[in-house]
Amino acid sequence: MGRILGIDHGDVRIGIAMSDETAFLASPLTTVLNGKAAADEIAALVQEHNVETIVIGLPLNMDGSAGPATEKVRRFSKKLASKTDVPIVESDERLTTVTAHYNLREAGLDGKKRKGVVDMAAAQVILQDWLDAQP
Repeated sequence: MGRILGIDHGDVRIGIAMSDETAFLASPLTTVLNGKAAADEIAALVQEHNVETIVIGLPLNMDGSAGPATEKVRRFSKKLASKTDVPIVESDERLTTVTAHYNLREAGLDGKKRKGVVDMAAAQVILQDWLDAQP
């Protein structure tokens, strides 16, 4: 298995995480501003790091149903798919941002410092959860 890229799609920033070469461990990579060039920037990261799969967090409602945020992510996923031939898989991201905030707080980051890295940390949680679920 090669590198896997994880995405936490937000309204302002998109958090990006990357697996190691063995697809065992996820690490935060960067954030991308959510704008017109976001899909192109992520496609460039995919090519630069020889990514073979993209995992995008799907923000489902707590009851598992899809809502407006789910549709927004799916539209972005389609746009990204038009920029790369790497497969994109959806992964349930319920409570990943809460988990990321908790992990960062436990690591001693205060509110202002957490704000700058929480998107990457949430992408890391999404990706690590997906990696852990693979056989």
